[in-house]
Amino acid sequence: MSDITLYDYWRSSASYRVRIALNLKEIAYRAVPVNLLTREHLSAAHLARNPQGFVPALDIDGQMMTQSLAIIDYLEETRPHVPLLPEGPLDRQKARAMAHVVAMDIHPVCNLNVAARVVELTNGGDREKADWMRHFMAKGLAALDIMAKEPGRGDFCVGDRPTIADICLIPQLYNAERWGVDLSAMPRLRAIGDRCAAIDAFQKAAPDAVHPPAAH
Repeated sequence: MSDITLYDYWRSSASYRVRIALNLKEIAYRAVPVNLLTREHLSAAHLARNPQGFVPALDIDGQMMTQSLAIIDYLEETRPHVPLLPEGPLDRQKARAMAHVVAMDIHPVCNLNVAARVVELTNGGDREKADWMRHFMAKGLAALDIMAKEPGRGDFCVGDRPTIADICLIPQLYNAERWGVDLSAMPRLRAIGDRCAAIDAFQKAAPDAVHPPAAH
C-alpha cells in the first residue's frame, strides 16, 4: 500500500494533471475520491486538507500539498528520474508558458463555479453556460495550437516526449470535447492529443479510466 494519497475528483482537470504526472513518474499512490457533486470538497475533513476546498490535494512525504502545478513542480524537484520539463532554459520557458495558458488563463474562467455565477448574474441557463465555456476554451486552445506549431517543437508540445505542457493540455482537450468545442481548426493539438492517448500513463489517468462510465 502506497503512503502517497491523492484526494481528487474524476472530472477535475487539475486532478487529471496530477494523475498524469504521478503516472509518468511511475509513482504509486492511493486515490481517495472527493465528490464535488455532493459538496464533499466543502466538508470539514477536506477543508483541513485544502482551505480553498479545491481538488486535488496530495498527501506525500508527510505533507499535504495543493495546487496542481505546484504539486507537479514538487514532484519534479524531488523525483527527477522521469523529467517533466524539457532540457534547456528556453524550452523549459516554452513548456511552462503553454501550461500556464491552460492552468492560469483557460481553466480559471471555465471553472464550473465561475460559469455558474455568470449564469446566475445574467439570469441565463445551460445554453449560456455552454456558450461561455466554448468561447474561452476555443480562444485559449487556438492560441496554444499556434504556439505548438513553432519550429522545432517535435512530436509533443515541446520536444519529443511529454512535458508539463502536455500534462496540462490533455485534460483541457477532454473538457473541450465535453463542452462541444470545435477543434477541427487545431490539427496540431489534436495530433498531440492522439500521441498522448497512446501512452499508458495518460490512459490510466483519464477520467473514464478512474471512474468507469457505468459508475457515472
